[in-house]
Amino acid sequence: MAMEKQKGKITPPAQTQNKQPGIESEMKPEPIFIDDAYQGSNKLLDKVAVITGGDSGIGRSVSVHYAKEGADIAIIYLEEHSDAEKTQRLVEQAGRKCMLINGDIGDPSFCEAAIKQVLDHYGKVDILVNNAAEQHPQKKFTDITKEQLEKTFQTNVFSMFYLTKEVLPHLSEGGTIINTTSVTAYEGNPTLIDYSSTKGAIVSFTRALSNELSGKGIRINAVAPGPIWTPLIPATFNKKQVDDFGGDTPMKRPGQPSELGPAYVYLASQDSSYMSGQTLHINGGKVVNG
Repeated sequence: MAMEKQKGKITPPAQTQNKQPGIESEMKPEPIFIDDAYQGSNKLLDKVAVITGGDSGIGRSVSVHYAKEGADIAIIYLEEHSDAEKTQRLVEQAGRKCMLINGDIGDPSFCEAAIKQVLDHYGKVDILVNNAAEQHPQKKFTDITKEQLEKTFQTNVFSMFYLTKEVLPHLSEGGTIINTTSVTAYEGNPTLIDYSSTKGAIVSFTRALSNELSGKGIRINAVAPGPIWTPLIPATFNKKQVDDFGGDTPMKRPGQPSELGPAYVYLASQDSSYMSGQTLHINGGKVVNG
């Protein structure tokens, strides 16, 4: 799929990166993290949001949209320091505070320490966005090693348990948790079976925990992105797969992070006050059940 514009969005050319989760500044073109026309209206004024993977991709979009809506941000990321520092500058340019914490969210001790840092710095947490993930394609199911299976679940699922357990005691009525699942949870992907399984687990985690938290005035929902142009894509797939990325959607293109950010605003704000345990599907028009 050659470089071209479709309804103002850019279809990426073939490219790869050799390490996950990838570097946004090395992508050509870089993802669009916010629409220039977006105007915040203080929907999250003076809230504190913790965003995993907030340094780039969907996480950067969420961070900047939240800042535009008046929230202060804590970004938890692995080791992509230059991307994280750029997102921090973008948040600060929007007039809000942004702290950076790097480490492995698959480690419960790190998760405990990270949330303590946020509480020491801001004094509270109002919103948790469990967004970071990893994926490792395999042509055959039997090629998925024990080590890959455990690592994928540690990053994608266990981290949500660890971070949510640390944050929950500090969430008051009106607090929100938003989890990033995937279209793969609903339609499956034959080369990403372990990843698809983690994303299905996230849907069930969201639904089950919502039943416990609703009586406490805390809401938990999810977003299920389709093919979105983020650093994880060139860091995961070969040039041919990147060249074709998003072409199998009804809209015939990948989505941009900017097309997801407002959904995370909606789920974090009082606009979605009667919504919990649900998933928003932002996937280029693919019709899925659930």
